[in-house]
Amino acid sequence: MPEQDVTVGQLLLAEYETVKGEQRARIGFRDNLLYVTLAVGAAVIAAAAQAKQPSMLLALPPVCVVLGWTYLVNDEKISAIGLYVRDDLGPRLAELAAHGGRFATFGWEAYHRTDTRRRSRKVIQTVIDLTAFCAVPLAALVVFWSNGDAGGLLVALSVLEALAVVGLASMVVWYAQGA
Repeated sequence: MPEQDVTVGQLLLAEYETVKGEQRARIGFRDNLLYVTLAVGAAVIAAAAQAKQPSMLLALPPVCVVLGWTYLVNDEKISAIGLYVRDDLGPRLAELAAHGGRFATFGWEAYHRTDTRRRSRKVIQTVIDLTAFCAVPLAALVVFWSNGDAGGLLVALSVLEALAVVGLASMVVWYAQGA
């Protein structure tokens, strides 16, 4: 069987398919993290209410911070892949296809970012992210603190958890501003 040469264009298209596959997988994973966070939050709150043990609410902040950070990292990688396709891979493939002329590739990668409602959707998504990953665990901490009968060690733990949640909130806002 004769060997076939692989062209640079074929390699670039294969790379495109690979990075887009990674992007699709990350989008699915990222979106499911929000649902998992809501389910875990509901379960912890229900268990704490049923057991009448506000200290059980201390499980919520670390879970939300871990899931929120994982969500944020995946969201950043999804955006980075889009940027790479728009600004690096697409232009290299366009140059090959048009032999140096101006030829637009992967137009959707840039087109969908020009939607006039994109900014409002980003703001709403940031509010949703802050609510799910930060406001809910902070509310759980307020309920824990308002109970008033916790020991010093649990209060100290809750303060550390609050700091972690506030740190995550600042990262959510910081990443949203760069998107």
